[in-house]
Amino acid sequence: MRIISYNTNGIRSAINKGFVDWLKTDPADIICIQEIKAEKENVDCAQLEALGFDTYWYSAQKKGYSGVAVFTKIKPSNVVYGSKFEQSDFEGRVIRLDFGDDLTLVNAYFPSGTSGEERQTYKYQWLDEFLGYLTELRKTRPRLVITGDYNIAHREIDIHDPKGNKKTSGFLPEERAWMDRFLANGFVDSFRHVNPDLAHSYSWWSQRFPTVRAQNKGWRIDYISLTENLKDRLTDAKIFPHIKHSDHCPIYAEIKD
Repeated sequence: MRIISYNTNGIRSAINKGFVDWLKTDPADIICIQEIKAEKENVDCAQLEALGFDTYWYSAQKKGYSGVAVFTKIKPSNVVYGSKFEQSDFEGRVIRLDFGDDLTLVNAYFPSGTSGEERQTYKYQWLDEFLGYLTELRKTRPRLVITGDYNIAHREIDIHDPKGNKKTSGFLPEERAWMDRFLANGFVDSFRHVNPDLAHSYSWWSQRFPTVRAQNKGWRIDYISLTENLKDRLTDAKIFPHIKHSDHCPIYAEIKD
């Protein structure tokens, strides 16, 4: 199972920049998208279906905002839309796909706190709710893969300027502590498991400063995590910074059957 997670910062914008042509190169079996900023009827799904993908969409109630989708060549046995937390579901942040009895994939778009104190407070609420959701889910679906834009750089190695950003949302001590807690609860960061000491590997670059991507002054805030019982099945994990349809780039993990 080859999995990609990708915040496209608007799926229609990404398509206009060659996203479908990239999919034609067969980069993965399952493509998990965050921040679709669209509803399914806004997108020509026929071109995705022609490549062998079934598409599952969970859009925000607010048009042009947030939302997640999964395009998959492996047919799920069950799809669940939302996490049953009202605000999270209003913002279209979580979609779950079960693949038989063996594995469950949760694609999530974590909130950003960059717009102010109110959203930062909600981000902390969402993080606690989401960890509780995963804890409960594991009672019946013990093998999980959690893809998404987590909007948190976990360690200093995951951000180009840790000292300058120590008071910036996405690298705050409380957010990093949540990542510690999340991983301590039996989850594995696939990229760091495969590449424990690989520095300067980022998945997002600020659009406020046009030169930072060329200079690789980025953050690693996108993750494919998995429960420890899948760790031995993880065969590869990497980042594709050369793919440029968004201010993020795709990340990749491969899990053997």
